[in-house]
Amino acid sequence: MTTSDDATDLTSLVADLHDHLEATAELPVETRASQWLGETQAVCEDALGPDVPETVIEKRVEQVRMLLSNVETTGSDAADDHVVAARELVDEIESRL
Repeated sequence: MTTSDDATDLTSLVADLHDHLEATAELPVETRASQWLGETQAVCEDALGPDVPETVIEKRVEQVRMLLSNVETTGSDAADDHVVAARELVDEIESRL
């Protein structure tokens, strides 16, 4: 895989991460979880886009991990599934950085 392909793949993973976080905003979740997830989504937005430096992605994804650590349950099975998927994507992104 070329460096360009690596960057595209990383960009795609970050977009998928954002999609999972964004999906929780449309679900009925507990207030405290909603606050953490909203913050997480905003931080992740800073890492979106093809021209975002890898150092910014790394920092933002690390922040996403930290913020998600505050979410044990959301009160919604669907939102919990998105959180699990987001955590898996964080792991995948960090393994590529």
